[in-house]
Amino acid sequence: MITAVLVGAGNRGKDAYGAWALAHRDQLKFVAVAEPSAERRNLFAGAQDILPERSFANWDELFAVGKLADLCVIATQDRQHTEPTLAALDLGYHVLLEKPMAVTEQDCRLLVAASERAGRQLRVAHVLRYTRFFSTIKAALAGGAVGRIVNINHSENVSYWHFAHSYVRGNWRRTDEASPVVLAKTCHDLDLLYWFIGAPALKVSSFGGLSFYREENAPPGATARCLDGCPHLDDCQWAAPRIYLRAVPLLQTGLRSRYLHNRLLAGAALRQPWLFRGLSRLSPSLKTLVNWDQWPVSTITDAPADREAKMRALREGPYGRCVFFCDNDVNDHQVVGIEFANGVTATLTLHGFASSEGRWIRVEGTAGTLFGKLTTEHQEIVLYDHRRVQKKILLDLDLDLRGHAGGDEGLMKSLLASFDGDPSVPDDLETLTSARASLESHLLAFAADRAQHENRVVDMDELRREGEGS
Repeated sequence: MITAVLVGAGNRGKDAYGAWALAHRDQLKFVAVAEPSAERRNLFAGAQDILPERSFANWDELFAVGKLADLCVIATQDRQHTEPTLAALDLGYHVLLEKPMAVTEQDCRLLVAASERAGRQLRVAHVLRYTRFFSTIKAALAGGAVGRIVNINHSENVSYWHFAHSYVRGNWRRTDEASPVVLAKTCHDLDLLYWFIGAPALKVSSFGGLSFYREENAPPGATARCLDGCPHLDDCQWAAPRIYLRAVPLLQTGLRSRYLHNRLLAGAALRQPWLFRGLSRLSPSLKTLVNWDQWPVSTITDAPADREAKMRALREGPYGRCVFFCDNDVNDHQVVGIEFANGVTATLTLHGFASSEGRWIRVEGTAGTLFGKLTTEHQEIVLYDHRRVQKKILLDLDLDLRGHAGGDEGLMKSLLASFDGDPSVPDDLETLTSARASLESHLLAFAADRAQHENRVVDMDELRREGEGS
């Protein structure tokens, strides 16, 4: 069994890594936690059976007692990654670090160098490499399915309500408090492009901005908070009660399932919640459909099953604000153009207005075309062979509500297998998201941010040389 300590018991720390440990008690055991919120710290410690003397208010206190486990999981906010990671590596911990690894080029390079100097793993949570969807695409491309890759067109379509939650009302709404959205959100996607293409980037251009989630776009009479008597509450798609109390956008996802029972359940929960309240007394598994207590509600309060706690959060906290009256400054749309050293070109599009959450990808090659569509309700990969004029389905799956479509689970399995030296796990799987492998995607994000704000094409070799001289 692998032992671990956790730094940051928020959404990712508690609900992703902590939940995985509870579901795999024979493989991973958390023995200590550092979290400034006493309520979150106590919730995590209680669920994981952590001794009181191993529960700390901050990472300084945790590391002051020395090395307590094999692994340190760091799931703090973006700007709180560098110092605890350096301290953990210095103590001899292997580290699993949430993405982005850091918010400056200098700190990213510092972490890579520190992990290599310490001889310890620094895994960055680029979980999409571990999904069945993207690993299927990688295998197809590596096997020559499209011949020589010429161009990739990749799009991250963030749903309107998810973007509002995280990047307008939430923790990643401001660059000075978190990081640019091209780093905070699309470092996943830049990492995938680098992984698929297999060559470093030469040039990067980028355009985008914050065009919609601004005060001047508020409808007449809109109030600063949704519950302040806003006249648009009943018909606003971003209305906080609609998202956090009734989970309407998530239930609407179920309406798009190919399976009748999913559509019936979601439809009934939307249209006849009174019926579900009665049925949930007989079948507790239905309770979530009438009182959603998972993400994103678990972000706004530490008591997501308590309706009054949710109401209090919407009346007093940041998630009850009108999306047009927040202090957000990150882009709500951006496009990045990249030329790679092997001649491949790629574009990445990010926007926060999608009706369906997910990613689309189109790979054009000399021998074929690959289309991929990964959304919450459906996963599909289709390959078209130029010579035979054939259409081949490589993947066709329905609704997948697991964390990052199974990527969270894949990351943890790979990480623990690398500790055990399991010969059944391929070497390339064990090192998919090492710090060195993840550095390139971060540099691409910094280049894209620079290209947009300086209105120029960024030379990646120049950027790398700057880093070598720092």
